[in-house]
Amino acid sequence: MLDKVILIVSFMICVALFLNLWRLLIGPSVSDRILALDTLYINSIALILLYGIYSGGNLYFEAALLIAMLGFVSTSALCKYILRGDIIE
Repeated sequence: MLDKVILIVSFMICVALFLNLWRLLIGPSVSDRILALDTLYINSIALILLYGIYSGGNLYFEAALLIAMLGFVSTSALCKYILRGDIIE
């Protein structure tokens, strides 16, 4: 039963990933694109975690943590660049 639920949720997260990619490419403003990129990171983390639960491997949880840290840093850097025009002061 859990395997079927994980597959259904994985399909739903894949749909959300494609919708985020669409918003990233066609977004009307830069802030919408940054928000879509941040949501893309979150959905990819959820997909990796679901695959880790499905396969039972511990390596996927560490990969999800690494992607979460990189996603936070990149979103912060992009926001700072948009606000100030320079990342390093």
